Amino acid sequence: MNRIHSIAFAAAAAFAMVPLLAHAEGFPDKPITFVVPFAAGTATDQIARAIGNGVTAETKQAVVIDNKAGASGFIASQQVAKAAPDGYTVLITTNTTHAANEHLFKKLPYDPVKDYAPVAALGKGGQIMVVNPSFPAKTVAEFVEMAKKEPGKYSFGSGSSSSRMAGELLQQMADIKLLHVPYKSNTLAVTDLLGGQINMMITDTATGLPQVKSGKLRALGMSSSTRSPLAPDVPTIAEAGVKGYEMGYWFAAYAPAKTPPAVVKRLNELLVKAAKSDAAKAAFYEPTGTEVFTTSPDELAKFQAGESQKWGRIVKAAGIEAE
Repeated sequence: MNRIHSIAFAAAAAFAMVPLLAHAEGFPDKPITFVVPFAAGTATDQIARAIGNGVTAETKQAVVIDNKAGASGFIASQQVAKAAPDGYTVLITTNTTHAANEHLFKKLPYDPVKDYAPVAALGKGGQIMVVNPSFPAKTVAEFVEMAKKEPGKYSFGSGSSSSRMAGELLQQMADIKLLHVPYKSNTLAVTDLLGGQINMMITDTATGLPQVKSGKLRALGMSSSTRSPLAPDVPTIAEAGVKGYEMGYWFAAYAPAKTPPAVVKRLNELLVKAAKSDAAKAAFYEPTGTEVFTTSPDELAKFQAGESQKWGRIVKAAGIEAE
């Protein structure tokens, strides 16, 4: 009797999987929405569009970019967490929402682990420390010297957790005190930096480097451990005076929790292929100095867990109290 029940249960389970497998085989059969937690023009927006174009080329289905900036990524993250788990709504995000926020805020309106199905990591890179050309400091060492002489006088802006933590880590390691000015996105912070409302920021290369190359901002250093091939004359912050300094960022894609594994697998295949395409490299990775960094869903889950622990240590060491 037990054998009959076992056979019946197995048959029922296999039958239940048929709709999921069929759905994955025909996926996608309509437009996919990429929800981005930051404004148009930011690095996250740029990579979402580059990946989206690749997915469209592969599937012939449109990819709609939905920018929901503000609240440190809360708005976009909540939207995807509450979306139908069918693979047609995907969060294209960064360590801001899925590694840093849980340490920067006492309570999140979403759970960065339980509310999502990891899909794939998409890239990683360093940031660039920039000032207005009219600012007296021409090097990292000169900036640190000025900040030490007048603690709290000079400001730094940030429009993402990566940008903010880069500034906080600089303060900690250089033993200086700066005034932090938060923005909804790095592009808004850059606008105020161009206008002289803030003194400095450390932003993603996709946002900051074009301003440097046009002469509108001056680069003082790179946050990565090595110089960027896009700006070989710009020293790392570590070699420019703050020994041991290093801070980076990463991009990844997440679907709502309970999205069928077969659909997540298909999304992973599509996004990874798009990230590795020559078109995406030419449109985003090479111009911004971002490294193509892709993973399986399980690898992303493990990577995220490790990154969360790392960001937690940085926040604690910087003495930042959760808001």
